[in-house]
Amino acid sequence: MKALRFNTSGNLDKLHLEEQATPSPAEGEVLVRVMAAGLNTSDVSNVLGKHPYTTLPRTPGRDFAGVVIEGPAAMVGMEVWGTGREFGFTRDGSHAEFLIAQSAGVALKPKSLSYAQAAACGVPLTTAWTALDRCGVGPGCNLLVLAAGGGVGSMAVSLGRWLGAEVTAAVRNSAQAAALESRGVPVVILSPDRPAGECVRRHSDKGFDVVLDASGALLSEAIALIAPFGRIAVIVSHGDGNVNVPVRDLYRRAGSIIGVNSLLYGAVECAGILARLGPAFDSGGLMPPAGIDERPLDRGVDTYGELHRGVRRKFVFVA
Repeated sequence: MKALRFNTSGNLDKLHLEEQATPSPAEGEVLVRVMAAGLNTSDVSNVLGKHPYTTLPRTPGRDFAGVVIEGPAAMVGMEVWGTGREFGFTRDGSHAEFLIAQSAGVALKPKSLSYAQAAACGVPLTTAWTALDRCGVGPGCNLLVLAAGGGVGSMAVSLGRWLGAEVTAAVRNSAQAAALESRGVPVVILSPDRPAGECVRRHSDKGFDVVLDASGALLSEAIALIAPFGRIAVIVSHGDGNVNVPVRDLYRRAGSIIGVNSLLYGAVECAGILARLGPAFDSGGLMPPAGIDERPLDRGVDTYGELHRGVRRKFVFVA
């Protein structure tokens, strides 16, 4: 089988495509023919050596959708999707033609999603769900999603509406705004010349119950936007990860900052999340991901490079 591999880490020159023997599943495992596999920034940072717990050599890739071709008889032929902290880090991941997973580490793929759409969901969907769940988002909650045009942000908008929240989306450009407005989502376009708070505050005089900062750059400004007892979910950071936080504003609002790290959740836990949310795609409650850039695995090394250089698309490798 074809697989992307890196034997040592440190830069993307370590990543290459090679031929390998197709693995065989052990008891309690399944062999999945990977029909599509998502590419995330954490896959790139993994090859760059940013995750010290990665064991080498390794095939990267966290997210996948495919067909079970070996394993328990009842599962053979099932169309599945999955993600989890193991894939690409401590066991071989999805950027290959085949993948071994725990039987309990895959979930039934929604029928309404293509393989590419399902593979594009993994990390963004489970991250957004974990953030909203831990922040207690539900009916009547006033939710603001900053950077709502990205993978996690767009999933959070869809999930928030499905959960019954009043959702406001903040984006950087008019194209993202138009896409959200077409779905009936109130949108704020952030300006590089004005603080985010000035752009957003008029949409909620009392502040927001929950703010999801999917950008990793707006934590300080988010604090000024929460209502009393409000919560802020942080999913990523930039630079060295250190920011100045207006603590006085935070405690005066009795606010909370909640960190969300998708790499704390294993494949079995993620499969439980996907199994819960999958039917919502089929019922129309959740919107499928859009704007997917499908690539053959043969272009994998170059595609990693594009993402590393800042090309902001949702890349998915397809069979």
